[in-house]
Amino acid sequence: VQLQASEGGLVQPGGSLRLSCAASGSIFSIKTMGWYRQAPGKQRELVATITSGSSTRYADSVKGRFTISRDNAKNTVYLQMNSLKPEDTAVYYCNTLVRVFGVNDFGDYWGQGTQVTVSS
Repeated sequence: VQLQASEGGLVQPGGSLRLSCAASGSIFSIKTMGWYRQAPGKQRELVATITSGSSTRYADSVKGRFTISRDNAKNTVYLQMNSLKPEDTAVYYCNTLVRVFGVNDFGDYWGQGTQVTVSS
């Protein structure tokens, strides 16, 4: 399974950015898809997750500003980030629980990470 994330970028405070991450490979089903981030000197933290039934979960720090969504037909998860703050600066990683053909369990897969910098 490969996860291909879109490029991040440099955004001014208050700006918006949309990330996407597409899963490909021998995929039988996808359970949860999500985004995590890691700022310099800090541990990786959950940003948002979405289940196959579209139940969502957000970190308190992004509630009301970020929206996670998914397109099951495209095996793609999106993260719409609005009202960005300098403290949102981090490397963002997509994550997904995938069951591949021939395996009776879900595996945990990570994308390569994409840099998001919020600065004026």
